[in-house]
Amino acid sequence: MSTENQIIDALAEARIVPVVVIDNPDHAVPLGKALLDGGLRVIEVTYRTAGAQAALTALKELPELIVGAGTVVRPDQVDSAVAAGAQFLVSPGLSVEVVQRAQAAGIPILPGVATPSDIMTALSLGLSVVKFFPAATLGGPSAIKAFSAPFPGLRFVPTGGISAASVGDYLAVPAVLAAGGSWMVDRALIEAEDWAEITRRTAEAVALAAPAPATIGA
Repeated sequence: MSTENQIIDALAEARIVPVVVIDNPDHAVPLGKALLDGGLRVIEVTYRTAGAQAALTALKELPELIVGAGTVVRPDQVDSAVAAGAQFLVSPGLSVEVVQRAQAAGIPILPGVATPSDIMTALSLGLSVVKFFPAATLGGPSAIKAFSAPFPGLRFVPTGGISAASVGDYLAVPAVLAAGGSWMVDRALIEAEDWAEITRRTAEAVALAAPAPATIGA
């Protein structure tokens, strides 16, 4: 099982976290391969469909992929996600019970925060990285900048309403570790098995997320 530091390093390297809804578990492995071909080795499979757990299990076939389970809202989902092979967990909100179950299982978790009170609860649980959700609705990059001032050292993974057009604005904020999005793994593309288009969009997202090269001279 990956340690928290290994997951944080993987997210920091990827800078983009594809947030995926998989209806058919048979799509999991070709989707994972499409992401890898596009240059991403991180995936978040959301617990929004009946096939999510089977999809997580199927992705064990791709050991080079860092696999997370998203939309984890109950302690029992922590257990099932761990059993299915998830290496990290993501929640839309902050549940003390869910976080503590994850910590007891030894699996990293990124709970969602939306308020300073949420952040203080996360800090009290010993967390250093949180999800910011729904990011666009809550004020986007400017909100993260405002939150990071009273909570220095906390890192954010914003998700919700982020697009190819806006992801760069989020990643420019120093407190942002990575940004989550679904535009490169659109549900319709998965259903159509258009792996080539997913790979193309993924490569485009990776290019958007790449740090700007340092300029020489003034």
